[in-house]
Amino acid sequence: MQPIANYKCVTGEGPLWHPDEGLLYWIDIPLGCLYRYDPNDGSKQKVLQAGEIGGFTIQEDGSLLLFMDKGSIKVLKNGGLTTIVEKIEGEENSRFNDVIANPDGSVFCGTMPSDNKNGSLYKLDVDRKISLVIENAGISNGLGFSTDLEHIYHTNSTKRTITKFEFDADKSLLGKGEVIVSTPDDSGVPDGLTVDSEDCIWSARWDGWSLYKYDSFGNELDRIKFEVKKVSCPTFGGTEYKDLYVTSAGGNDPDTNGLMAGATFKLNLETKGKPEFRSKIQV
Repeated sequence: MQPIANYKCVTGEGPLWHPDEGLLYWIDIPLGCLYRYDPNDGSKQKVLQAGEIGGFTIQEDGSLLLFMDKGSIKVLKNGGLTTIVEKIEGEENSRFNDVIANPDGSVFCGTMPSDNKNGSLYKLDVDRKISLVIENAGISNGLGFSTDLEHIYHTNSTKRTITKFEFDADKSLLGKGEVIVSTPDDSGVPDGLTVDSEDCIWSARWDGWSLYKYDSFGNELDRIKFEVKKVSCPTFGGTEYKDLYVTSAGGNDPDTNGLMAGATFKLNLETKGKPEFRSKIQV
């Protein structure tokens, strides 16, 4: 396990490999910082700081689609930000949390709970229409697809569950869901996830000091201990998707969360991931 960058992120999250650029991007949500790392020379830099960024996808043209606070969605291209969705009604006191691009170019985008509203899972269609997918999604978190695209996994951090939903890839519609992972109250909270090329689920454990590996039925296969308490999100990257990158949080309190809290790590586990889909949202 190798730390590749330590910006002491308050909530390091959402790592995503950009295959066009050969770079890893990730965010620090409350500070609105977007970072990137080049594995070729080990260089890293802050790309942007703007509001709160809860998640992002890569657009078909290589630009980044940023999901921010109050339901706002913006495109980062050539260093400039363009707003494509100003807000979502009812999300004025919330922010986006975790997002994923679908095979058809639409995006599933979750939100955090606020004082007067539960967290939700929305779908942003290619034409920028937003529809509600799950009304009571708790803290809507990690998302990932099975290789055959017949299922999608969704994390509800409030309930400490990972649910396996039937999935219609042509229409990006969810069907029946079955909870396949329920975590004990004393082992931390399931957070971000990714799915590898063998359909195993890699789930970060906030407050659990660990990254868990499950099979597609929710059986635990492995558990990797970290030196940080708030392990937040994994993703695969590299030219052959053999590098597993993992973000962490809690850099504002290293005494509680570990001296490397808020760092981003790289692991080589002889496991191969797969590319994420790209969003095709009209700008």
